[in-house]
Parts: sequence; structure tokens; C-alpha cells
Amino acid sequence: MKDRDGSLPEIPSSRGDDIHNIQYMDSADLVLFMAGNQFMVMDDLLSRFRQIYPDVKRIFYETLPPGLELRQILAGGAVFQDKVIDTVPDIYTSVTEEAMKELSVKGRVNEYFIYLHNRLALMVSEGNPCNIKSVKDLGRDDIRISQPGRLEDIAHYITAMYRKAGGDELVRKILEQKKADGTTVFTTVHHRETPQRITRGLADVGPVWATEVVNAQKDGLRVEAVEPGEEFDQRDSVNYFIARLADAPNPGNAEKFLDFIKSPEAQEIYRQHGFVPHFA
Repeated sequence: MKDRDGSLPEIPSSRGDDIHNIQYMDSADLVLFMAGNQFMVMDDLLSRFRQIYPDVKRIFYETLPPGLELRQILAGGAVFQDKVIDTVPDIYTSVTEEAMKELSVKGRVNEYFIYLHNRLALMVSEGNPCNIKSVKDLGRDDIRISQPGRLEDIAHYITAMYRKAGGDELVRKILEQKKADGTTVFTTVHHRETPQRITRGLADVGPVWATEVVNAQKDGLRVEAVEPGEEFDQRDSVNYFIARLADAPNPGNAEKFLDFIKSPEAQEIYRQHGFVPHFA
């Protein structure tokens, strides 16, 4: 699935923080394409994984939006700066089942399962200076929104949240009218860009995963969460899916990672970072 002009999809050159251990790209013991909103967990997760499986030494992984990673898989690679990353991942994770179904139809995935959950929150500056109290407040003309773009799986759930809170009218107001006005600005990789925009005073609010507010606060950023409420935060809909690619270059190590991700230790690491475990 190359882009319309036949070229490989391009990973923004500024996304170096989401490409890890690229020196192992062609010699990795394990290749992981992890949905980007897990970036804050990966150091702890892989540190423990390596302790359990010390023979898996060279791990190349990405923490990009899963929609971009899906395009990368289907196109057979992606361009990053002056390099072509064309390695086949052993593991792919996504926050929409549609991505897994597409890979299944194309014969790239034989099976997949849910391993994790999350929920939405509204990230604002510390003290909530714009007095944002609800999802509907994002429709205010004076509110500047840092909005995840269409390639980010979170965008699907955010749109559902908007529709639940204010119907199609609120969806159009935020995603079309305010975009035209310049008060809704889209992101490429929201988990990096939204906290930066808010702390620099370039945005008033950003719909994010609740885990990203927790992580930003751990990093010392002066932000806080406005909770949409259980009726709107999509907690019953947000499922994280994981699969081994059918043509995984390291199938044995991929199976080790799948076993690990279901383990109480891995699930506890996720819980400590604000995620909702799937395996008790």
C-alpha cells in the first residue's frame, strides 16, 4: 500500500524519538511496531523482558502512530530522513481492530488478541486557565485545540467522544469549522506535540489518552487533566490489539514477547503508567 504517487510513506524527520535502536534494523533479534501512545512504558517493559529473555539482545522498535505503522507494513517500508526502513516487524499493535482485520484479509496476520485498555482525557495547562469543564467546551470559539490527525488511532475515539457529547454538530464545529478558523490544529504524533503546544501556550486543550497526562506530569510538565466523565471517555471501547506478523523474521522471539505481554509482570508495568490491564 504505497502512497498514491507510488512512493513509500514518509516518517516525519522530527520523529527520531519514536525510532529506537535503528542500528539494529537489519540484524535485530526482535522488531516491534508499538502503537505510539505506549512510548512511556517501553523502557520499563523491555528492561523486564530482557531480564526474562537475555538471549533477545538487539531490539529495534517504533512508537509511531499505528496508522502510519500500518501503511509502512503494507507498503513494504517507509522513508525516515535519509534511510529506508524496510524491515518486517515481528509484532504490531494497534488501538483499532480495523487495522488487524485489514492485515488478516491481506494474509499478513493469522490471529490477534486484546491485551490492554485505556481512556480519554482532556489535557490542559496547570490550573485550567480557560476553565474547560466538559467536552462541549471544546466547541467554544476562543478555545485552541491540539487535535490528533486521522492517522492516529486515538482520533477515532475522540470523534466518538465529540459525537456523544454534542452530536454531528459538535464534530463539524471542532474538526471542520475550527480547523478553517485556525483554532483546531492537527498533530502528526500527538503524544509528543500536544504537551509541547500546551506548555508553550500554543494550545489550550488537547484530547489525549489519560496515560499521557500521567506521563507528562511525571516529566514535570505543568499540565493537568479534565475528565470527560465515564459516559464520554470511551473506556469501554478502547482496546489495544496485538499480533505476530505471518512473515515475522524472528517468530520464536515474537512468541516470547506475546507470552510476556500477557504476564502479570507486564500488565503491572502498564498499570503503573496509568493503563487499564486486560489480564488480571
